Amino acid sequence: MVDLNKCESVWVMGGRMQTYDVVALGETMLRFSPDGHERLEQAANLNVHVGGSESNTAVGLARLGRTVAWVSRLTDNSLGRTIASTIRSQGVDVSQVVWTNRDRVGLYFLESGPMPRGSRVIYDRENSAYSRFSAEELPGELFATGKSQWLLVTGISLALGESSRRLIAHAVSLARMAGWKIAFDVNHRRLLCSTREARDYFDDLFRSCDLLFSAYRDVRGIWGMDCGEDYHAAMEMLLEYRDGRHSVMTLSSYGAIAGVQDEICLQPIKPVEPVGRLGGGDAFSAGYLHAQLDGLSLSASLKWSTTMARLKYTIPGDLPLIDRNEVESILASDGNDGVGLVR
Repeated sequence: MVDLNKCESVWVMGGRMQTYDVVALGETMLRFSPDGHERLEQAANLNVHVGGSESNTAVGLARLGRTVAWVSRLTDNSLGRTIASTIRSQGVDVSQVVWTNRDRVGLYFLESGPMPRGSRVIYDRENSAYSRFSAEELPGELFATGKSQWLLVTGISLALGESSRRLIAHAVSLARMAGWKIAFDVNHRRLLCSTREARDYFDDLFRSCDLLFSAYRDVRGIWGMDCGEDYHAAMEMLLEYRDGRHSVMTLSSYGAIAGVQDEICLQPIKPVEPVGRLGGGDAFSAGYLHAQLDGLSLSASLKWSTTMARLKYTIPGDLPLIDRNEVESILASDGNDGVGLVR
């Protein structure tokens, strides 16, 4: 949980202004899922979870002791308040959420099935409150110099429409003017945009962000950087495209690789069958950002991130309900042995 002793603040105009390690911007929805492997059409009951990539990462960071704010737009009803209170209960600051009496909360439905059936997602998020979050509504006072170290955004938001793309572009511009760093998680969702659209929407941030997270399958499928199983060559190609900027790729069940300038580190991992697959990549990003905030090496950062993913896969639901001492205990005892990661 949040270590209040580590919360930093600065004094301004006789009062105290909260500062953050990370500000995350994006939509969070309610997820409805039937029990076990039931189909939606046969389910008499649905389980309700709160989930969104950016807020999942924010929760993971907060539970590791980081100060984090989540920015979004929610409808002021019981559904919107459920989302905000759930995220706030994990130590994330939701005071920057924009509330509206109009629009609706986004929903999605997940039907979990073993192979060969596989899982299926149905989105019901059109005209959600977040999808109508205009750049003019963004809390501009948040984006002050020294207010945060990082802004986290994802490709999910860029795929949600022109209004969301303008919002993200404005937030990134404000964050850069304030001296913040930008973390971008590609997080391509094929139900939201095609591969060709993804490259159009994502490429600017893909090239320019300070820290990139992406699955290798997306780097290969969207940007054509296909080196087969030569992951070192793939990272070299990615770093060349990004002028040496810090980049991290997950490699399905093989592991993960990180690189910056001329340094590359590969972290193999052992696969494990997940109990809760959703949110594993977000836990991975939280672990990596946490380690980077501590100034750790690429190798140590990858161990933090893959261990976070390992723990998340033992937890049903979307949120990485993980404590820092759990991660440290695993790192101390087995050096990340037996980690499983799928993105």
